[in-house]
Amino acid sequence: MFAKPIPGRMTAGAEGEVVVLLIGMRINHFRGIHHWLPVLAAMPRMLRELTRDPSRGLLGYTLLTGSPRTYYVVQYWESREKLYAYASAPDMFHRRAWAIINRKEKKSRQHVGLWHESYIVPEGGYESIYADMPPYGLAAATEVLPVRARGRRAVDRLAHRSSGEAV
Repeated sequence: MFAKPIPGRMTAGAEGEVVVLLIGMRINHFRGIHHWLPVLAAMPRMLRELTRDPSRGLLGYTLLTGSPRTYYVVQYWESREKLYAYASAPDMFHRRAWAIINRKEKKSRQHVGLWHESYIVPEGGYESIYADMPPYGLAAATEVLPVRARGRRAVDRLAHRSSGEAV
C-alpha cells in the first residue's frame, strides 16, 4: 500500500494501444445515503473481482477523489475487447450492479450521479514520466522503466514503438 519511491526519472513500459477507463460517481444529496452508499460500495467489489482474475484484462487502477462528493477510478485495460466483455458478462458483478441501478434509477437519480469516459489511445499517443515516485498510474499497471529506455524528452517517448522503430 505504501510503496517506496523509485529514485530518479522513470516512465511506463506500456506497449501498443492503451485502453483507459475513467469511471465515477457524485453524491448529489448526502442525506440519501441509502441511494448512494450501495453505488460507492459496488466499485471495490468489481475491482476485487477483476483483480482475482487477470485474464479479464484489467491491468491496474488508481482510486481518486475529486471532492467530498466525487469519487472515481482510473482503470487501465489490456484491450477494448476485454473491457467490453467484462461490462457485458452475465456472470460478473458489473452486469448485476447495472441491473439494480437501472431499476432504481428514477428514485436514485437525484441522490447520486454516475459517469464514465473511455479512451482508446493508440501507440504514439501517450507518454509518461515519474520523478522519485513509487510505481503509479500507467507504470504501475504495466511496468516501470528508466526514462532513458524510452527517451529523455516527451517527444522521444511519444515516438517509441513496440517494434523498436521510432517514427
